[in-house]
Amino acid sequence: MAESSGRAGGARRIFSGIQPTGSKHLGNYFGAIRQYVAAQEEGEAIFCIVDLHALTVPYDPLRLRSSLYDLAALLLAAGLEPQRCILFRQSDVPEHSELTWLLACLTELGRLQRMHQFRDKSLTQRELVSAGLLLYPVLQAADVLAYRAEVVPVGEDQREHLELMRDVARRFNARFAGGRQALVVPEHRIPAVGARIMDLQEPTRKMTTTGGSEEGTIYLLDCESAIAKKVRRAVTDSGHEITRAPDKPGVSNLIEILAAARSCSSEEIEAQMASARGYGELKEAVAAALCELLEPIRERYGPLRSDEDALEEILAQGAAKARAIASETLADVRALMGVGAPKRRPSGDPATVAQ
Repeated sequence: MAESSGRAGGARRIFSGIQPTGSKHLGNYFGAIRQYVAAQEEGEAIFCIVDLHALTVPYDPLRLRSSLYDLAALLLAAGLEPQRCILFRQSDVPEHSELTWLLACLTELGRLQRMHQFRDKSLTQRELVSAGLLLYPVLQAADVLAYRAEVVPVGEDQREHLELMRDVARRFNARFAGGRQALVVPEHRIPAVGARIMDLQEPTRKMTTTGGSEEGTIYLLDCESAIAKKVRRAVTDSGHEITRAPDKPGVSNLIEILAAARSCSSEEIEAQMASARGYGELKEAVAAALCELLEPIRERYGPLRSDEDALEEILAQGAAKARAIASETLADVRALMGVGAPKRRPSGDPATVAQ
């Protein structure tokens, strides 16, 4: 039985997935994509474009395929390098789907029904609330557990799903592996700054591609004039103090964005802006920092997106590497659960069945 005992040289395995739906915005970048790029320096980094997750809500097939290429090009433009990480399309690795079923048999129904994402999205789907939407967190668990990843970079909104994933891994280990860590119980990594970026027009709501305001959402491919315009029109609060406070959601959000863009703490931004003449100066600083941060991504994106054959080659190579890892995990899970033919040792080995 293969178990995780640390990687070569002590490197940890890092996994995360991202949906190919909607145009990616600042919240996606600070909460996930920038963490992905940094992970290439930290350990064995595996990243998945989760197109199967995108099927849980109404979608257009042609648009889904196009959006997948959009996202692949954006991730590469942001700094992912196929030579330093594994980047692949979820549906190219069927082990995810089978492991989802096996783990679903260990997941309590009531807990899935209480998940915030299921409750929120099921309210908006008038035509069909699919079983896939209910099982979304189990597929997410399979995505990670298939690779025995130790670390999962995610945004704050995924904390609930990560806790379910950890509990499923513990339940499997206790029931089928005698308490051994046959499935690794992963740790989540949520950034200290920028984990929850709010809408510029509605700063009490998270920035999002669905349900948010167009003027309040800064997309990673927005041009400089669009960024400056949106920041300039951002909702602020009464008074003139540039400080975070419960009654200052607009200013607090701008401080958080600037801190994330400058890779420093919110306290440092408050100190830097202590002598500012007002909110206008804060907005100017935010716009300038975002334009500087996003310009290289925007410039690299175009040439990458125009070559779909090259993107397919990168995704195919990544899928081959991913399957080599996931298939080993799935074989161990099947053996421990008593599913399928028993694993046999090489001829001549007196112990014919691997436990």
